[in-house]
Amino acid sequence: MILFPAIDLKNGQCVRVVHGDLDTATVFNNSPADQARAWADGGFHWVHVVDLNGAVEGKAVNEAAVEQILSAVSIPVQLGGGIRSMADIERWIEAGVSRVILGTVAVTEPEIVKAAARAWPEQIAVSVDVRAGKVATQGWTESSDLDAVTVARRFEDVGVGALIITDIDRDGTTMGFNVDAFGAIADAVAIPVIAAGGLASVDDIVRLKARAGTPIHGAVLGRALYNGDITPADALRVAA
Repeated sequence: MILFPAIDLKNGQCVRVVHGDLDTATVFNNSPADQARAWADGGFHWVHVVDLNGAVEGKAVNEAAVEQILSAVSIPVQLGGGIRSMADIERWIEAGVSRVILGTVAVTEPEIVKAAARAWPEQIAVSVDVRAGKVATQGWTESSDLDAVTVARRFEDVGVGALIITDIDRDGTTMGFNVDAFGAIADAVAIPVIAAGGLASVDDIVRLKARAGTPIHGAVLGRALYNGDITPADALRVAA
């Protein structure tokens, strides 16, 4: 199982928020590049970066911070937040992003996702952000009437590298993973699933790995990692 330590960007800083609400932001590092180096030095093989301002505004806002992260580490970076066009995707891939995460357009303009996945196979991930059973868009500020499996199935067999399933109701809360919900989606589609939202301890990683059915490909680590409730060494040991 691959672990993805998260770096959420707001106003150029590394923050954590609750339920995606930018007004709840707690700053953990004024230098996202330093934070990325810390995760790389801790042994992680990927970094998960989200431009929170960009997700809400529909365009890149924290470009400078992302570029600094890309310059700071040699491990692959996956990036989401405000990426809404083929030009946006191409720009970030050319800048060195290993995987671009598309969320809002997966609901509103799925053909962009399909075209991107054909152009850059395995370098596109779809973010499926779920609140009360329905997929949210626009930086989680709007809700659709679609469920996660319906959205995920749109992208079978087009070259999408991963589905990042975020449980908004638990995100930023360290309530623990809803393993059954992540597992149900993994069982329903062939695209690898990355679980996000609510991780509290290494036990969540253990439970993800132990569930019957299709294996969960990875997990995003957020507040529990920043709070010290889980250490990089322990997380990586359990995931290995």
